Amino acid sequence: MDLSALNAGLRRVPVWLLWLCALAPAVWLFWQGLTGALGAEPIKELEHRYGELALQFFVATLAVTPLRRFVGLNLLKFRQALGLICFTYVVCHLLVWLMLDVQIPAQILADIAKRPYITVGMLAFVLLIPLAVTSNRASIRKLGAGWRRLHRLTYPAAVLAAVHFVLLAKGFQIEPLLYLAGIMALLLLRLPLRRLQRA
Repeated sequence: MDLSALNAGLRRVPVWLLWLCALAPAVWLFWQGLTGALGAEPIKELEHRYGELALQFFVATLAVTPLRRFVGLNLLKFRQALGLICFTYVVCHLLVWLMLDVQIPAQILADIAKRPYITVGMLAFVLLIPLAVTSNRASIRKLGAGWRRLHRLTYPAAVLAAVHFVLLAKGFQIEPLLYLAGIMALLLLRLPLRRLQRA
């Protein structure tokens, strides 16, 4: 495969097209929920699907740097969009839980305090908020070097999101563990080469 030609082709792909393709499943899943195509528990299924898509875009965002370093595939143009799409699905996941699943404010607060998987998930969401708010050129100019330090919160947020899925799963399930292992591997690959060789 000619990576230079592939990278040149990717540079011509507009970012809005990524947004359109990435958010199409959100609309489709919501429509399926309205029409009863998501099974006997459409709200739970919609909540799960949005959460899983958020994790998938988390993985895609973290994969940008290792793909460029080890494969030569340059997706840096799309990294910001991938991160914001991930946050969008996190918000969708949270809104379904808040507005369609639980609905009662007192119960929401009690669940956050008493259920570890919800506590961990909310912590991941809180870490993502400043990242989403500052994912723009104005914030990059204003924060300078601090912008990079702030956006390192992506790493603990990704781990917490995967742990949220692991804790949520009933019994032993391999899929949540695969997400956690994949995210940990991608974080390891982001280490400087010398540290990576020692590891």
